[in-house]
Amino acid sequence: MRFILIEGPILNQEKLERISSELGELLKLKDYTFTCAESCTGGWVGHALTSIPGSSEWFGSSFVTYSYEAKTQILGVSSEDLDNFGAVSEEIVEHMVCGGLHKSGANVGVAISGIAGPAGATDTKPVGTVCFAWKIDGQDVITSTEYFAGERNEIRYSSVERALMGTIELVKKN
Repeated sequence: MRFILIEGPILNQEKLERISSELGELLKLKDYTFTCAESCTGGWVGHALTSIPGSSEWFGSSFVTYSYEAKTQILGVSSEDLDNFGAVSEEIVEHMVCGGLHKSGANVGVAISGIAGPAGATDTKPVGTVCFAWKIDGQDVITSTEYFAGERNEIRYSSVERALMGTIELVKKN
């Protein structure tokens, strides 16, 4: 029997650490603290941030709320909204980021919910659909729905990278 190793795409942790470090420097410069409310990424944003020495200066907590129950109990997302919009929606990530900011007391936050696959897709929300919400305390929420190609971990990696880059963009503008 012969085995062939097929390499998948590179999930570049070093790149996430560089982006996380840049975000940390911006947050320190503005005297902001950061939180995240993650679903499909399962804590990967928090992992990337805590890979940076000294991140406790600007990152205090995150919330991995994978189930509907966790989203309602921890972040205060309405179960009625979950039923109406589904967990993968801009309406829900908006509630998630607001709940995360409220619970943590942070100044800046991001929320992520998506369909990383291979199951869970619908006609209107294919695998790779990911919703984001970013917020600076006291300002309006910015939401986005994006589509990423690839296998489960590729979609999750792309989601983490986008969440961090979107946060950098937001902090730079304010």
